[in-house]
Amino acid sequence: MKLDLPAVVKALKSILAHPLARGLDIDDPALTNLRRRIIREKPFLRAIYVEWYRWIAASLPPGAGLVLELGSGAGFLDEYIPDLITSEVFPCEGVDRVIDARALPFDDGGLRAVVMTDVLHHIPDAAAFFGEAARALRPGGAVLMIEPWVTLLSRVIWTRLHHEPFDEEAREWAFPAAGPLSGANIALPWIIFARDRARFARDYPLLEVRSLEPCMPLRYAVSGGVSMRALMPGWAVGVWRGIEAALGPFGDSLGMFAKIDVRRR
Repeated sequence: MKLDLPAVVKALKSILAHPLARGLDIDDPALTNLRRRIIREKPFLRAIYVEWYRWIAASLPPGAGLVLELGSGAGFLDEYIPDLITSEVFPCEGVDRVIDARALPFDDGGLRAVVMTDVLHHIPDAAAFFGEAARALRPGGAVLMIEPWVTLLSRVIWTRLHHEPFDEEAREWAFPAAGPLSGANIALPWIIFARDRARFARDYPLLEVRSLEPCMPLRYAVSGGVSMRALMPGWAVGVWRGIEAALGPFGDSLGMFAKIDVRRR
């Protein structure tokens, strides 16, 4: 008997779907509020976000100045960066401003940093965003991102088990307009910073990729993320961190995410 893999995957997704988010439209702001609750109530997943937020906070350029977060709705980065300007693409509980990343409402050189977690691949025109970042960042300012990454392992997860569109063959850094969250290309960060790295350097001479580190090959997957039930208890974080540390030499081939640090010259 031949195994119907798509049917098995669909059934598995249904069984593991988080009950709070089941049946909600991904573009409904209410789902963003629920995801904030889910992250806080899943200790294993929350620990992942804490690690990401600590890296972002530690990587900020020194000195004073405005720090803008894009896509703040479900997170809690403001607990780690004082006076953070939080934003979303729609009005959202606990968020300071509604901001379109393609038209940043800040003066030239007015920002110390733009930070984001799992957001770049939702921006419909990433080229427009980087043009705005180059304009709005002060010299030495930063764009700090945690984004999905494409590796041998993650490609399987993103294409088989994740709900967002994945197109690593896309020729442009854009995708057709859709809902604010349903519109996406999860391969976009890899396209920009790996496949099209030379284009990025050519098109944005004021921006320099200071560092790019693939990371977290397993922990996010076994956490269940924000759309599935908790798959691991909070006490298991250290165990899985140790497993990932042992896989360190193979990170470029296994990481599901990447820490990306871009600086304004």
